[in-house]
Amino acid sequence: MRIKVISPDIITYGAMVIGGVLREQGHDVSISRFVEDTDTDILLLSLYSTQHLLDERIKKVIGARKKLGGRCYVGGPVSSHPAMVLGELSPDAVVVGEGEITTPRLVADGPSPEIPGIAYMEEEVMVTTGPSPPSPMTRPLPLIPADIGEQNVRGANVYIETHRGCIGGCGFCQVPRYFGQEIRSRSIEAILTEVQAFKDAGAHRISISGGTGSLYASEQGRMNVPAFVALLKGIAGIMGPKNLSSPDIRVDCITDEVLDAIRDYTIGWVFFGIESGSEAILRKMRKGADVDQVREAVRRCRDHGLKVAGSFIVGYPGESEDDYQKTKDLIEELSLDDVFVSAAEPIPKTPLADLVLSTPLDENPVYIPHTGEYKALGLSVAEARAFDLMLHADLNKPVFSMADDRTFDLYLAEVRKQGSDIKKATECLLQYSKK
Repeated sequence: MRIKVISPDIITYGAMVIGGVLREQGHDVSISRFVEDTDTDILLLSLYSTQHLLDERIKKVIGARKKLGGRCYVGGPVSSHPAMVLGELSPDAVVVGEGEITTPRLVADGPSPEIPGIAYMEEEVMVTTGPSPPSPMTRPLPLIPADIGEQNVRGANVYIETHRGCIGGCGFCQVPRYFGQEIRSRSIEAILTEVQAFKDAGAHRISISGGTGSLYASEQGRMNVPAFVALLKGIAGIMGPKNLSSPDIRVDCITDEVLDAIRDYTIGWVFFGIESGSEAILRKMRKGADVDQVREAVRRCRDHGLKVAGSFIVGYPGESEDDYQKTKDLIEELSLDDVFVSAAEPIPKTPLADLVLSTPLDENPVYIPHTGEYKALGLSVAEARAFDLMLHADLNKPVFSMADDRTFDLYLAEVRKQGSDIKKATECLLQYSKK
C-alpha cells in the first residue's frame, strides 16, 4: 500500500512510530506536517488537538481523498472521543487509543468488527469495537522525516517516548486516560539506538516525554532512580548534555540523584506542573500534590543548581478571585526562572471535560465577561487571569523584566487565541454530549 501519514504542523513522535511500524510491514510510507491532498491509497491523520476537528484544511483533505477513492483513517489523542471525530471529519474509521497493533490490521483489511480499538459508521450508526490492546514496548525505528532538524517543539526537534503511563490522575490531563496509570518502559538499548537514528537524521536537540520523565522503569509506583540516571547519561553520551532535556517532572517524583542527573546530563532545567497556588483548586484538579510540596521541590532544585520553570492553569471551573490571588502570591514567592500560563481547556473524556459539561456557561470563567482592570480589552475572566498572570510572572522572575508594548501585544493575542480555542472545544463537547 502507498500510505501518507500527516501530523498537522508538527510531526509528533506517535505519528513517526506508526509510520515506522507500517514501513516495517513493507508498505510505501511517507510522512509530512503539511495538510495537503496527495496521490495515495491510504491517508492517515495523526491528530493531537481538539482544534484539529474544527480545522477546514483537514476536512478538505479528507473529503478530497475519499472522493478519489482513497481511504482515510484518523488516530492520535483526539480518538478519545470517536463520535466527535466521525461527526466532524467523516473519516472511514478512527483508531481509538494506542495504534501499533490496530493500525496495520485496519490498513490491511479495512474497518471490521473483528478489529479491536476502532470506531466507524455503518448505516448511520457508530460501531465501536472495544478498547485497543496495549502496544508492546518493542517496535521498529520510527519513520523520521528528512527535515526533523528544522522542527521546533519547545526548543527540541522531537520528544521521544521512554515509557507510557503516569501514576498521577490530574483531571485535566489525557496521559493516564490514554495510556493508563501503570508504567510500561522501553529498554535503554532500544532508546539509545533510536536517539542515534534521530541524530543521524539531523536532530540536534531531543527531549524526553512520557508524562513524568523520572518515572522511567518504575514499578508499582516506586521510582527506579539508577535506570533514569543511566538513561540520561546514555542519551547525553550521544547528543551531548546541552542537547538533551528531561523537562516534565512531578514535584513528588524527585530525589537528589534525579536532580543531579538532570543537572549533569541535560540543559539543566526542570519544568513542574504547579497549576495553582490554591489548595482547593489543586484538589479540584486531582493534582495529588500540595503547595508545600511545590515549595520544597523548587528549593531542592535550586540547591542542586537547576533552573526551575512552572506551568499554571487559570480559569478552572469554580476558581474564585481568592483562589487566583493565591496563585499570584505563589508566583511572587517562588520567583521562577520561567512560567507558562494557560486557561483550562477541556480535553475530551477527562474529568475536566466532565466538569465543564456540568457547569453552566454563565458560571464558566471562559464565558464570564471580565469587569476589572482589563475590562477595556474585552476579555473573559479566564483570559484576563491568564494575561494578568503572564505579566505578573515577568515582574517576579529572578532577572527582572518589564513588559514592553510588543510583549503586551503578544500576551494579549495569546490569551485571546486560548479563549477562542477553548470556547470552540467546549461548544463541540456540548454538541456531542447532547447527541
